[in-house]
Amino acid sequence: MAAANPAKSLQDELTCSICLDYFKEPVSLDCDHNFCRACITQCWGVFATDISCPQCREIFPQRNLRLNRQLRNVVEAARELGLQTGREPEPERLCEKHKEPLKLFCKEDKIPICLVCDRSQEHRDHTVIPAKEAAEEFKEKIQAHLKTLKEERETLLGFKVSGEKRSQEYLRNTQTERQKIVSEFQQLRQFLEEQERLLLAQLEKLDKEIVKIQNENVSKLSEEISRLDNVISEMEGKCQKPVTESLQDVRNTFSRSVKGKFQQPEEISPKLELRLSDFYQKNVALMETLRKFKDTLPSALETKRGGFLGTFRQVNVTLDPDTAHPKLVLSEDWKSVRWGDTRQRLPNNPERFDTRPCVLGCEGFTSGRHCWEVEVGDGGCWAVGVARVSVGKKGQISHSPEGGIWAVQRLGGQFQALTSPVTPLPLRQAPSRIQVCLDCDRGQVTFIDAGDEAPIFTFPPGSVPGGRIRPWLWLGRGSRLRLCP
Repeated sequence: MAAANPAKSLQDELTCSICLDYFKEPVSLDCDHNFCRACITQCWGVFATDISCPQCREIFPQRNLRLNRQLRNVVEAARELGLQTGREPEPERLCEKHKEPLKLFCKEDKIPICLVCDRSQEHRDHTVIPAKEAAEEFKEKIQAHLKTLKEERETLLGFKVSGEKRSQEYLRNTQTERQKIVSEFQQLRQFLEEQERLLLAQLEKLDKEIVKIQNENVSKLSEEISRLDNVISEMEGKCQKPVTESLQDVRNTFSRSVKGKFQQPEEISPKLELRLSDFYQKNVALMETLRKFKDTLPSALETKRGGFLGTFRQVNVTLDPDTAHPKLVLSEDWKSVRWGDTRQRLPNNPERFDTRPCVLGCEGFTSGRHCWEVEVGDGGCWAVGVARVSVGKKGQISHSPEGGIWAVQRLGGQFQALTSPVTPLPLRQAPSRIQVCLDCDRGQVTFIDAGDEAPIFTFPPGSVPGGRIRPWLWLGRGSRLRLCP
């Protein structure tokens, strides 16, 4: 179908989508969209890689501007033909009340008005300026705001590009590590399988020698038992015969019965026994090495967490006496807290816990990575973690992320993470010191056994929302906790 306005369609094809004017030195991108060289250069700013087309948003690894000479010639021809850029003029708007052109602008009411409106009682005391002048003022404001928005867009685009680069670099690193792990463990498996084949082959050879010796011994014993059976039978027969007959050939009978004592065969030769002993010793040593390897492998992996802890800033945390429950007794240096025998008479200020025996740290954190250590001892009931500064302090409060608390606890000899519902923690051994690692930027908190640096539990990224976060402790009856220097 033919275009309704061919001149308008041609003008649209020859107009830059950035400046909305005829192309000036038009250049083409790899996606075949065209822009003025100056417009696209200004749009991309300082970025030289991972840039995008303003029209279709396709991303290119680097700048590649091709001068579109044919389009440039068409634009020049259009200029000579006198085609006008821009949209067709809109019909002049009229005042709905007076049916006069809206040539003025009321600054108080911020609406366009006509000359009759200006003389009316409604706008007589208002500041009225020509509509064109008002449009110029608003245009300047819009241009300034547009500049700010473009700068913000460029900044965000820079964050996006740099973030994608970091992610790609991290992915390349993890892929390299993955290949290393697969290769090393494949070699280890091949080595272990080869050792297994060698050991089983040696055992099979020893089995054959033992069976051979056993068969030879059984054969010798069987022959001797058969000979003794014959002698016994003959002598029993002699005893049953008359005296004259039984005395015949008695000498030969006794000589056969008193034949040299049978030499019992050796069960295993000394040489074979030595070989067995040597094999057993080597196998015991090998099995012990494998057991040590299995036992130390998790520890070796966990020591890598030293690098994890190294990214956190060690902070000196103290306890806030204004938040401590009346049953909790703080030390003079505000580093230790214990369960008291009697309820103290303390002011019931808004910051104080009045039902749950809790206390907050004085320090609060809104950004960065921070780590502190709590000595929990060998028993008792306690909970260690962090809480929002706005956590509820009066009445029954929920020890959970929904209640503004992220912590681990020991209760009735069981270790748990205070999730909803709680998560049991099957720890290999009870920790005596716990490191609390708060990453405000990622919204994450991690608990680590300070003894062997083994991880206890991690609330995933984004679990801890923004805002001020403070250390948090809860004590059961008879418990005592201490913040380490």
